[in-house]
Amino acid sequence: MNWQTLMADIDKMFGWIPSWFIGLGLVAGAMLLALSFYRFAVWLLNRAFGTRLPLLSVFIERTSGPAQLALCLAAVALVLPLAPLDDVFRKPLTSLFVVAFIALIGWISIRVVDMSAARYLQNFRDVAENFVARKHVTQVRVFKRVTDTIIVIITVSAALMTFDSVRQYGVSLFASAGAAGIIVGLAARPLLSNLIAGLQIAITQPIRIEDAVIIENEWGWVEDIASTYVVIRLWDWRRMVVPLSYFIEKPFQNWTRDTASLIGVIALHIDYRADVPRIRRWLEEAVKESKLWDGAVVNLQVIDADSRTIELRALVSARNAPQSWDLRCEMREKLIAFIRDEMPEALPRERAILIPQGGGDDIELFERPAAPERIRAGAHN
Repeated sequence: MNWQTLMADIDKMFGWIPSWFIGLGLVAGAMLLALSFYRFAVWLLNRAFGTRLPLLSVFIERTSGPAQLALCLAAVALVLPLAPLDDVFRKPLTSLFVVAFIALIGWISIRVVDMSAARYLQNFRDVAENFVARKHVTQVRVFKRVTDTIIVIITVSAALMTFDSVRQYGVSLFASAGAAGIIVGLAARPLLSNLIAGLQIAITQPIRIEDAVIIENEWGWVEDIASTYVVIRLWDWRRMVVPLSYFIEKPFQNWTRDTASLIGVIALHIDYRADVPRIRRWLEEAVKESKLWDGAVVNLQVIDADSRTIELRALVSARNAPQSWDLRCEMREKLIAFIRDEMPEALPRERAILIPQGGGDDIELFERPAAPERIRAGAHN
């Protein structure tokens, strides 16, 4: 019994059923059969090699979507020529099959890019404290997202170009130099500028993942670099979303561009009678006892003097921005306590000359501690 005889017998048995319904049923049945075969194959592979090859399970999980679509398309490609369908149903199904095949190629391309990036980044896990790791993670993430965007654009364009009406419209739109082309160009300018900025950031790297930055007077860390924007994790756990083009067009502060170490500044206003060398010696001993100090920089200098006080500036270094902030707060608190308890004559004072009424030579010098608000203002950051 050949194939024609079998189809003739089936036609006699189910002749009352419309041919288009039989054809669509064959296509749907082939797709269900392909999905069942995939599930059985996955179960068999996990049962045979799942415990010995854990990477196989990860590979199957990440490629499940494209693999199921590929099996469905293969099944449809085998059944569609044999299905009893007229042109009313065959042409739309053929067009849908071509679009699905194009989408499959794009999907596989994106999965290949993602898996390659993940495999490469396995060598760089310590991102927070590793300069080389932050560099590679930033480059790979930006390039991956730009590549994914390009793949999606090419895939959608190729799918739309399979339809005659869309292809003609697209050709006429891109070939024309009219108002429609100008409007589309202006609308696409922010997207294209951010994509180009992403490539520039990946190559030149003014910022990296986990860099400490100051943007718009806000301090935080670079949490994520997407294809068109950057997410900044602020110190109070808020998130600031900034376009990629901002980092190319506007100035900003990067505290960890070459190294994470930073020098913190502490400023104090004290009285002229203060023993500055003693305060300097005490600061050096106090910094050495702190676990936040990195052992690089500690210094204290008189940087200014006015009619009432002198201004001291202490410099202390730490391994990164959060530790620098904590070290500055710790040393400022200890300096104030030391001056208050061990050297009260160094507290800021206000002086005045009292001249008795009617004149005379009994001129009196009057002193009092400075107002609390002045002391607080003197111990500024």
